[in-house]
Amino acid sequence: MSSLTRPIRRWRLIGRLTAAFGAAGALTLTGLPGVGIDSAEAATTIKGQRCDQKWLKKKYDSTPSTSGFPAGADPYQKWAGNPKNYNFPLQGKAFDGLKAPTRAEAQKAQSQTVDQWKKQAAASGAPADKAMEIYARFLSTGRPAAEFTVWFDKIYIRNEINNHKGSAFEQRVVKDFNLIGPDWLCEVKVEVRDANGKLLATRKYDAYNQRLKEFNEFKSNGTHRADQLAADRIIARQPETKDHTFRMVGGKKVPKNTMDKLREFNDELSRERGKPNQVRIFERQYNGIPQTKPIRGYSRYDTWFSPDPAQGTRGPANDRVRDSAPTPEDARRQQGAARKIDTRGTLPRGGPGGIDFSTLELRYVGTPVKGKGMPFSMKADYVPDPDTTPGWGGEATMNLASDSFFTWLALTPEKFWVNLNPDEPDRIMDSKFASTDAGRVLLEADLQMKHDFYKAMDPKTDLGKQYWAALPKESGRPCMPGLRNWIEPKPAQVREQDGGIYILDAPLALKSTAQTTVTPGPGEPICTPDAAQTKAAQAVIDSMIVPAVEKTINTAPQYADLRRVYTSRVAAEWIRQQDATAATDFRKIINSNDVKRWPLRAPHQDWDKNELFKKYRKIYTEGEFQYEIPTGGTTQVYIVGGVDFSKSPKRNISRTQFTVENPTLDQTTKTSMKADDTSYRDTDTTYLGGDAGGTEDTGGDDDPTPSPKPTPSKPDGGSHTPAPGPSTPGGGAHGTPAPPAHDPDGNLADTGSNVPVGLIAGLAAALAVAGAALVWWIRRRRTAAG
Repeated sequence: MSSLTRPIRRWRLIGRLTAAFGAAGALTLTGLPGVGIDSAEAATTIKGQRCDQKWLKKKYDSTPSTSGFPAGADPYQKWAGNPKNYNFPLQGKAFDGLKAPTRAEAQKAQSQTVDQWKKQAAASGAPADKAMEIYARFLSTGRPAAEFTVWFDKIYIRNEINNHKGSAFEQRVVKDFNLIGPDWLCEVKVEVRDANGKLLATRKYDAYNQRLKEFNEFKSNGTHRADQLAADRIIARQPETKDHTFRMVGGKKVPKNTMDKLREFNDELSRERGKPNQVRIFERQYNGIPQTKPIRGYSRYDTWFSPDPAQGTRGPANDRVRDSAPTPEDARRQQGAARKIDTRGTLPRGGPGGIDFSTLELRYVGTPVKGKGMPFSMKADYVPDPDTTPGWGGEATMNLASDSFFTWLALTPEKFWVNLNPDEPDRIMDSKFASTDAGRVLLEADLQMKHDFYKAMDPKTDLGKQYWAALPKESGRPCMPGLRNWIEPKPAQVREQDGGIYILDAPLALKSTAQTTVTPGPGEPICTPDAAQTKAAQAVIDSMIVPAVEKTINTAPQYADLRRVYTSRVAAEWIRQQDATAATDFRKIINSNDVKRWPLRAPHQDWDKNELFKKYRKIYTEGEFQYEIPTGGTTQVYIVGGVDFSKSPKRNISRTQFTVENPTLDQTTKTSMKADDTSYRDTDTTYLGGDAGGTEDTGGDDDPTPSPKPTPSKPDGGSHTPAPGPSTPGGGAHGTPAPPAHDPDGNLADTGSNVPVGLIAGLAAALAVAGAALVWWIRRRRTAAG
């Protein structure tokens, strides 16, 4: 059996699956079981039309010397310039709010053919007629009404995107790289037939250079399809094309899995032919901007970041979130189905599973306009390998970011506190705050931080071993005080500019101080440190344990929700500030203390602060970790527990620093509110935006001009008044701070002016705060022979 028989069988199966999804494929491989392809007898044909005539509607007599893509010693080449935008029509998207047809609507839709409704809709321009055309198309498939939304999103709109976005991207590439003259053919069809004329394989390429004998594939998402690569391997070994080379042109950063597959193909051909660079990759960043005019009553609007539920939001962020599967298993199934119908590589980078939604955070909000809400943009990482481990859970993370934003607006600042103190079971957190996911996340983060703090002390690790050895000793045993630990933001980088605020970075710091409680833990006290021992122990803790746990808080997935909630807090306080100057649609929400619209969501709808406190107190009184510490011939078993969470400082960032450290971020943010897949430069980061008004055309410039120098909303000065340092918690029993009776002073970040504006009107209590005596203890459980 020929080595080519197996790929043929596989692609026959994929062809059937593709047809099941209602999309036309770009490749066909056929063959009889057990019968291979005899390359010596196979014939290959190449047909296409001139690129200049197809895309530029003009015929050039010769191919200029500037035509084509950059070449180099490395088969992988990358354009050094900034991303470029291109437009494509997508008016069908305006009907994404349609529900499944009612019985009456179905009867009306079936009163005419699809073509008749299409003509009527084109003639009248009436949205109602277009809706009937869409219903008629759906009903003609014979699918049940329950599948309408899936059909519309995954087939109707996907086919429209395939056609229009794929063509627009090809046209953009032809123009940008001068693929004109007689050398260049586009929409090239390659057929492989056996000696009897039987069609064995069909493959379409976006461009073909007849002089260089090079096949070119254009992928707006930078991802090569496995079935097309299988066909490439067959074509590369046919007599007529065994001297032809291949190139993929990507409009996004080429994912590692695609890069690896193409490099492997290149190595194969280079060895066989004795020539390098038989398969090339060229990458240039592009952002595709769909041209859609929303239509009230027909377009879908979401409540995310919308002050008025009836007004809603639309945008790429909303679309990517809705495309995200709720579970990893669903994500893998959805990813596989999406790959089969994405015939032209027009899915956003990585497909519906391309975004790591666990990293999603609000990073920009624009000035709210009364009656139109506000624009917003969110940042997230791409998934490293979406084919095997696609991203999922977009709706849950979006809900948390948006709900937290409104929670911070609705509740007055004296309610922003949590308190896990074994001596104070009646002062855990404000009851209204406890009814929200923002409050839940803060209290759970307290408990998680305690766990991670004492896990870092584990003597089985290098850090833990060094830590116990460095502590002051009493009778040869490590001695330290009880502790209260809390989290507070480090100086945040925020820039007010272009009518909005950019949240560039909001890192968190871990603080620790000595403290005692009345509630006893298990066992007997090991030591009673004096002032000198307490100071020495605290120095060891601050230099060894605190930095390690602080890094965990800022990077580990178990704190992703905390970081997400905190960036929403920053944005909410800026909106408060804007509303204080001029009334916005958020005014009726601000300080209303009404959070019924943003309650605890499933699966946490039954979450109870008292149950979490019981869990904490059990850990505190019975112990969570037991560390066996060798001490002078005996082994002491130390049992530790405890928790707290607190506060915030602020820092200014200048216009110059913003421009230097975040080049083109302003333009990227604007583009993210329109483009379906906006990458940030040559990074694995994407920005996803939307508009709370949702009434403007979401189109964009075909060829945007470079971003101008940013103009700050206030003049920058050479210096500014430094922000006060964090206040020392205190005031309650055992040093626990009480909830503030008034708005604390600003403790987060100002907005780029030379005068601190106290962006957060209450961040001494911002993230959770008031009370929380995090206390821990060390007890001696037993003494064993060493």
